[in-house]
Amino acid sequence: MTAPVVVVAAAWVHVRDRRVLTVRAHGSDAFYLPGGKPEPGETDAEAAAREAAEEVGVHVDPAGLSHLVTIDAPAHNRPPGTRVRLVCFTGPSHGEPAPAAEIVEIAWFTTADRPRCAPAIRILLGELANADLID
Repeated sequence: MTAPVVVVAAAWVHVRDRRVLTVRAHGSDAFYLPGGKPEPGETDAEAAAREAAEEVGVHVDPAGLSHLVTIDAPAHNRPPGTRVRLVCFTGPSHGEPAPAAEIVEIAWFTTADRPRCAPAIRILLGELANADLID
């Protein structure tokens, strides 16, 4: 029996008015957080900050990020058995989020939007609701 493939990704969590920022990439049917895989030599916080800039055009200082939660979940749109370990950070940003690069849509979600999200984001919505950060 082989171990499952685990994709490690880092993401930026941005809550405003009791909603969390989510993004949908071109060709995807699910919403995610702004984020992605760290590049060689890059920390998870640096990856989250870089991806926030690339995907939604905001500046996030990696030094100002705080680890929020790490989520293990089935990976969306990957072969069966593939897992994602999503390292989530929160912290201040400069600029107004807008779709950039492969992102075609941004949305501000509450727990009511769970069905529209990738599995890891569904878990995150629950974590944010339990912390009384989103509705």
